[in-house]
Order: sequence, then C-alpha cells, then structure tokens
Amino acid sequence: MGIQEIAVGGIFISPLLLYTLFGFVATVILRSLLHWVVGQRALWYEAWFDVSLFVLFTAGITFLFSVLLEST
Repeated sequence: MGIQEIAVGGIFISPLLLYTLFGFVATVILRSLLHWVVGQRALWYEAWFDVSLFVLFTAGITFLFSVLLEST
C-alpha cells in the first residue's frame, strides 16, 4: 500500500509531514544530548551534521511507520 494521506476534516494531509516533525524532534533531542555530553568543539561541520541527523531520522521514521502500517 505505501504511504497514504490522512483525512482531517475533509483535508488530506500527507503523513510525511508528521514523520518530518517526529524527525525534527528526534534531531533536536539527540543534538542537545550530544552537545551536553561531548561539547560543541567535537563537531567540525555542525550544520552538515544537523542536516544529516534530520534526514536519517526522517527516513528511519518513515520506513518504520510504513512497515508497521503496511503489516496491519
């Protein structure tokens, strides 16, 4: 089946929007945890690291939810 829209009050919303929000929250949590544990000087290219974390979390969450929702 794949990813299907969610109907909210007659408006179709892409589930990728929710997955993106979850990915952003997970990125912010992990980034703040890493800054607290390691410090700021350990990351050379901080912006690239943040974007990479966001993409990885969003892709992982999308994969997990699509597999979980497809199996039911």
